Amino acid sequence: MPEPTLEHIISGCKQGHAPCQKALVQRYSGFLFSICLRYVGDETKSKDVLQDAFIRIFKYIKSFDPDKGSIKTWMSKIVVNTAIRQINKKGLENSTLTIDFNDKVSVEPTILDKMATDDLLELVRSLPDGYRQVFNLAVIEGYSHKEIAGMLKIREVSSRSNLSRAKQLLRTKLLAFKNSESWARRI
Repeated sequence: MPEPTLEHIISGCKQGHAPCQKALVQRYSGFLFSICLRYVGDETKSKDVLQDAFIRIFKYIKSFDPDKGSIKTWMSKIVVNTAIRQINKKGLENSTLTIDFNDKVSVEPTILDKMATDDLLELVRSLPDGYRQVFNLAVIEGYSHKEIAGMLKIREVSSRSNLSRAKQLLRTKLLAFKNSESWARRI
């Protein structure tokens, strides 16, 4: 039997058909889980966020309009908002980490070329919670500092500061990665 089309799966989900819901979960859970992990940082908590997000997805799937965008984008926004709600529930853990800002710290593009995607994602996941959330929203999702401040219930200046510190910390970690020659083993 041929695999059902995405349109068939979405139509079935709108009618509440469990096999179609299962097919949608199977098709997109890996991608959506990676979004949860980027925001939450912890695998167990990310699984909880993903489950909550799928509950919301199936609750509101009737409002999905394919003329306004893809199902993948629509679900991604739900996942990001669910992760943000989870973060706000537990309270944003602002780090007291102090970073010595040095504008001369830079990372050679060749380091990034030689790193595996998983290594880069792990560096982002290793950021303190507040830095990671702002970095993901600003750099990955493209939100403005005003939007981020509203979503995370922080001040705009805190959003800017957290992004700057996240970038600086990532530069430092990338240089440490290079100096440890871990990147050389990946070639």
